[in-house]
Amino acid sequence: MPILPAQRDPRLITIRRGGSLTDAHHRLLAEWALRCAEHVLPLFEAHRPDDARPRQALEVGRAWVRGEARMTEARLALPAHAVAHGLPDAPRFAVLAVGQAAAVAHVAAHDLGAAAYAIRAAGAAAPPPDAARARAAEREWQRAQLPAAVRALVLDDQRRRSAICWHVFDD
Repeated sequence: MPILPAQRDPRLITIRRGGSLTDAHHRLLAEWALRCAEHVLPLFEAHRPDDARPRQALEVGRAWVRGEARMTEARLALPAHAVAHGLPDAPRFAVLAVGQAAAVAHVAAHDLGAAAYAIRAAGAAAPPPDAARARAAEREWQRAQLPAAVRALVLDDQRRRSAICWHVFDD
């Protein structure tokens, strides 16, 4: 299932590429996505404590946010699909969240991919009777982390794209 829409939202395209997203807001979206991914990363680290690649990818993403890494470095920081291969759902979704967060430097709309996979990771980590509650708690935690400057944009984007993000943003 794709998490990026067929028609890109110009609000999530940087000004230099013909959209309306400022560099400052792009970096806020990236930092939020990194925070979402880091919140569930312990689910991966508990499964593979000696694999530092996802944590390193977060560090490269944060370096991009600070202007210390180029977009290409941040985008290529983690081959998430390779790391995720063969893992149980919770750690797999956690590492996929990291991959999406690292990709925000290249395409801002990957921010919701990071958030969606983090929500899926939280749900997968919970016992089945508690999964819906765990997903809702993760979604609310994420929303509490949203910077004010991009909050309305992200919440609107969640409403628009929830159907292609496994409905994880539905309240």
